[in-house]
Amino acid sequence: MHLRFLSVFGPPARLTVEQAAVALNCQTHDIPTLVAAKLLRPLGNPPASGVKFFATIEILELSKNACWLAKATSAIHRHWRVKNERKKSGQSPEEIS
Repeated sequence: MHLRFLSVFGPPARLTVEQAAVALNCQTHDIPTLVAAKLLRPLGNPPASGVKFFATIEILELSKNACWLAKATSAIHRHWRVKNERKKSGQSPEEIS
């Protein structure tokens, strides 16, 4: 029934983190990295530990923008590089940055 609803009315107006990750072809755990890098904005003003939603129209537009995709990919790579360096050296994030 859920899929039938989507085919009749189109995609939902808001996407969850999981749905946004699928639309952007990235991992769910990469979405907070993109938000922290100010490359994605959740709708409204959700609390830090609250459920975040993203505008479907914005996610679809960003997924077609090669420049944005390059920035997002770089931000994700940078995040993991810093995290791995910190893990290897046992340093805190402030010491690496």
